[in-house]
Amino acid sequence: MIEQILAPNTIGIFSKAAMHTPIETTRKAVEMVKDLKADSIVSVGGGSTIGLGKAISIRTGLPHFCIPTTYAGSEMTSILGETMDEVKTTRRDPRILPDTVIYDANLTMSLPPGLSATSGINAIAHAAEALYAPDTNPIIRMLAKEGVKALSQALAVIVTSMQDPEARNKALYGAWLCGVCLGSTSMSLHHKLCHTLGGSFNLPHAETHTILLPHTFAYNSTAVTTAGRELAEALPDSDGDPVKGLNVILERLGVPRALKDLGMKEEDIDRAASIAVQNPYSNPRKVKEGCIRELVRRAWAGQQARADL
Repeated sequence: MIEQILAPNTIGIFSKAAMHTPIETTRKAVEMVKDLKADSIVSVGGGSTIGLGKAISIRTGLPHFCIPTTYAGSEMTSILGETMDEVKTTRRDPRILPDTVIYDANLTMSLPPGLSATSGINAIAHAAEALYAPDTNPIIRMLAKEGVKALSQALAVIVTSMQDPEARNKALYGAWLCGVCLGSTSMSLHHKLCHTLGGSFNLPHAETHTILLPHTFAYNSTAVTTAGRELAEALPDSDGDPVKGLNVILERLGVPRALKDLGMKEEDIDRAASIAVQNPYSNPRKVKEGCIRELVRRAWAGQQARADL
């Protein structure tokens, strides 16, 4: 469709974007770009497609135009996560930030309810960590709360009425806010674990974020009481408890709750915990391998998150 809209200005399509932006896929895409002598990149889709666009742009210097069709929020960050030899690493560079972003809710109407929900929770995770990031500030916290509120309200409608235009617009608005938060602050334990499980075990990105979020926030909850209060205020029916609020919204959305249902094996839990504590991201609470192993085990089994680690 986009090729038809842009014709005759489109000279080729690379349709092999993959989760976690494997280096080998990027190399093939860059080779195609050079062979075609393209003068710009247009990425249409979710976080994987936009991530590939970023990877091409930073390597070629070509301008990058994004048209997001999910709620990942990647389009608003100068962060690029790439996978090589089953290890996912991230980097920041102002040149990674896309040049232009176009939001059109009409392009999200066919996004299935399940993927809409997990994509939106992925974005909420960005805002949740931004609330307690070491480099957060009052403006970012305000944006984070507004983003969480908008997405939690919109997703509740989308899962039962997927073509509701008001809800789709609100979800994109929330995703934009949460993406700005991620792009403006440091990442912590939650993103480290998601990058570990995604890059090393090839688990789907949005679903992994969704399952882990209550567990990672619960782990940090004793060290981030102010952030916890702010998150609880933005979530419906939290009763002042952010972990309860996250558990409630995931139950209502009917999203996956167990990493084993995504294909992770029980014998991978130890390896995942070991990788996650290597080169840790900044985190408000000390990251202990034994505790992280239990956190991952609970997420693997699909247990409800508890703040007792």
